[in-house]
Amino acid sequence: MKKVVLLGDSIRLIGYGPLMADLLGPEYQVWQSEDNCRFVKYTLRCLFDWREDIKDADIIHWNNGLWDTSTGLFGDPQEPFTGEAEYVENMLRVAKELLKITPNVIFATTTPVNPDYIYNSNAVIKRYNEILVPKLKELGIRINDLHSVVEPHIDEYICEDQLHLSAAGAQACGEQVAKMIKEF
Repeated sequence: MKKVVLLGDSIRLIGYGPLMADLLGPEYQVWQSEDNCRFVKYTLRCLFDWREDIKDADIIHWNNGLWDTSTGLFGDPQEPFTGEAEYVENMLRVAKELLKITPNVIFATTTPVNPDYIYNSNAVIKRYNEILVPKLKELGIRINDLHSVVEPHIDEYICEDQLHLSAAGAQACGEQVAKMIKEF
């Protein structure tokens, strides 16, 4: 039985995460935090708290990004919550810590939001994905492009709150996550 660890924000927590045990089947044991991994610095800090839970993972699937790319929280619509350099630096720190546990690490790109959502910009999300993905690939991390899964179907895959996955979006992302995990 392979142990799978799922880390990530609410796209995982209330989106695809609850579906994963069924999608992966009995050959996989799934552990995921009951906590929202929020922004990358929060995830980095929590890796210390979760060290016993994740230490024997065969595969780790992880995402951060929606919190980090949030804009307009304090009346500054152009400034993301986490600046680009800080985001990349901390994402690489998380990646390196996860690689100490297993070489089988998958990063899921940040999903788009409804274009009318006032606290995230799809342009910023796209930019953060673009600057991070090549650096993670250099470390040998596989990329699960959930952004591309959701983007053509925003109206169907993003729910009424304009941010989180709908049931259809959670299913589509869950199937993509299971497919990537089963490739190991």
